[in-house]
Amino acid sequence: MTVSGADIARVFRAEHGRAVSVLIRALGDIDLAEDAVQDAFTVAVERWPREGMPPSPAGWIITTARRRAIDRLRREATREARHAESVALYAADEGSGASEEGPVKDERLRLVFTCCHPALSREAQVALTLRLLGGLTTPEIAHAFLVPETTMAQRITRAKNKIRTAGIPYRVPRDEDLPARLASVLAVLYLVFTEGHTATAGDDLGRPDLATEAIRLGRVLVELMPDEPEAMGLLALMLLTEARRPARTDPAGDLVLLAEQDRSRWDVALIAEGHALVRRCLRRGAPGPYQLQAAINAVHTAAATAADTDWSHVVALYDHLLRLAPTDVVRLNRAVAVAEVAGPDSALALLEDLGLDGYVAFHVVRAELLGRLARWPESAAEWERAAGLSDNAPESRHLRDRAAQAAAHT
Repeated sequence: MTVSGADIARVFRAEHGRAVSVLIRALGDIDLAEDAVQDAFTVAVERWPREGMPPSPAGWIITTARRRAIDRLRREATREARHAESVALYAADEGSGASEEGPVKDERLRLVFTCCHPALSREAQVALTLRLLGGLTTPEIAHAFLVPETTMAQRITRAKNKIRTAGIPYRVPRDEDLPARLASVLAVLYLVFTEGHTATAGDDLGRPDLATEAIRLGRVLVELMPDEPEAMGLLALMLLTEARRPARTDPAGDLVLLAEQDRSRWDVALIAEGHALVRRCLRRGAPGPYQLQAAINAVHTAAATAADTDWSHVVALYDHLLRLAPTDVVRLNRAVAVAEVAGPDSALALLEDLGLDGYVAFHVVRAELLGRLARWPESAAEWERAAGLSDNAPESRHLRDRAAQAAAHT
């Protein structure tokens, strides 16, 4: 069987986080673990097309990465202790550290919790975990944070240096440590899912492997912390969003907007599970941002058609969300709902002071509202701005098509 670059890329996306987490636990060194896993995939690119895919690609990557780390430790060893470390690593098998006790049993979720150490800033926690768990590149993470690539590169480097100089251990957090780190963990999982839902760049609209992994970890997290409604809310949000994936693209792979999707293609099982979780959250009486976003998605997925959407309810939920999370992105999304209730003029006025000029969705919303007002030259310009900000091929094609349609009205 011929092994292509795409085959190896799929293994990378599926196994990078696990391999890095295993190596970090064995080595206690982020850079060494990350470099070793990267080296292992480089070897895979060279060998697998000639020799075929190994029976256990994940095991092959971890074993090869461990050997590469051993070689580097031995080359750089200047003290007996350093050499002894490499010998101990060589003697360890793939399950090294598995006997470590602690409440978090899932290997990759351990990595999320340990990266979310309180000594690091929230931004550093999330960025570093996205890098190590999801294998996201610095540009992808910068896009998720809406910051320049250089800023994100510096942030990740500082986080690694902080862990090294402060001697922050990579260990399983204790039960009492879990609640304090939960907000960061939720942010990490949501950003991993978001990248899976709509990829920063590439020929495909999304990266289903990342979305699936975020949902899997979300399920584990809810099992671990069943009394945390925001964990439940995040899982519901991801499930209800993922349920729409089958209808988000047409047979040619082009983007289909929510209002135009064939709702018969939505995953009814995921919708039912998501709705059940939202109802459980509502019974807790302690709504948080993820629960409210899940409730908004529940309204959308409960409507048989786009025209049946209860937009007044959506606006009310956004009003509540805005009190808890007064961000420009929330204000932008609320404006979309306001347009359906009060018209495009009212919604357009809400966009005036938002600092989202580098955000694709901001220009998409402006373009749509301007088009409804028949301000076609302005609408076309906004569609073009949105397309120029997107490196995702299906999304960019769709935006340029919309720009051409708007321009045709002028």
